[in-house]
Amino acid sequence: MTEEHRVVAIVPSSDLDASERFYRRLGFELVSDYGDYRILADGRGWHLHLNRMPGWPKKVEDNPFGLYLYVDDVDAVAARVRELIIEPGAPHAKPWGTYEFAVSDPTGVLVRIGRVID
Repeated sequence: MTEEHRVVAIVPSSDLDASERFYRRLGFELVSDYGDYRILADGRGWHLHLNRMPGWPKKVEDNPFGLYLYVDDVDAVAARVRELIIEPGAPHAKPWGTYEFAVSDPTGVLVRIGRVID
């Protein structure tokens, strides 16, 4: 990865503290805090910006956003958030060739964590 070529998700949040705590459990760390805007990274390629949006979303279940985080050790990340995993029995292999699980962040963003099966 080079610093010149990457993509970073900007995720709205009505509660930055709750969102930051959630993403820390997945392996992110706070890089910069600008009050209503926080930058998180894991030091290996994951980057995420949290943007304070009061009242977002009106209903958590209506949040249309999603993230896919690729990681080598899916089981290690799953162990840190076991009680939040949406699908029973996950992580497991999916028909599309990944080993993954999914959780929702405090604002309802669907976060899938997985790796491509060799």
